[in-house]
Amino acid sequence: MTKLKKTRKFALTKKMISPKDTRVASNMEKQKAKQAEKKKAEGPRHLEQAVSALFFDYNTQLGPPYHVLVDTNFINFSIRKKLDMVRAMMDCLLAKCIPCITNCVMGELEKLGGKYKIALRLAKDPRFERIPCNCKGCYADDCIVNMAKQWRCFIVATCDKELRGRIRKIPGVPCMYISGYRYTVERMPEAFGAPRNG
Repeated sequence: MTKLKKTRKFALTKKMISPKDTRVASNMEKQKAKQAEKKKAEGPRHLEQAVSALFFDYNTQLGPPYHVLVDTNFINFSIRKKLDMVRAMMDCLLAKCIPCITNCVMGELEKLGGKYKIALRLAKDPRFERIPCNCKGCYADDCIVNMAKQWRCFIVATCDKELRGRIRKIPGVPCMYISGYRYTVERMPEAFGAPRNG
């Protein structure tokens, strides 16, 4: 028997792998990345350690004499509204208050220049407690948030809405601000200046 002669088919092309095939290198990398993300999602999550001073939302570390962390704009607005800071705080909380200032807030006041000379003089008052912070020239708001997170024994005094929003996310840390011509405290029902619900 003779062999049949095979003729080549006309316009024959090589079979190509589809670009969506899993054997293509770029698709393999994408698939590996997806699997790695899935493993990360399934893995243990990092949760912050609960603060032992908190009893539900009530912070047991807060008590008279209250330590009040003061922001730059709080000092400026107090001067503008002609409020004596220590007396107004005592009227609001009905207890002894110690205003505290971090190094970052002091640096921010010094940078503001001559226009805020009175605010700087007020911040250097001996009744104000100076708190050293270990951050090197960082933004004053970040410094205040870090101090509040770390210690949870402060009331944060600020008129900055953005900073107040950040403080609200920290459980057990009340926020003091100016409304009208007096100080008001959020999340602290026993304070005299606290807004009444109902």
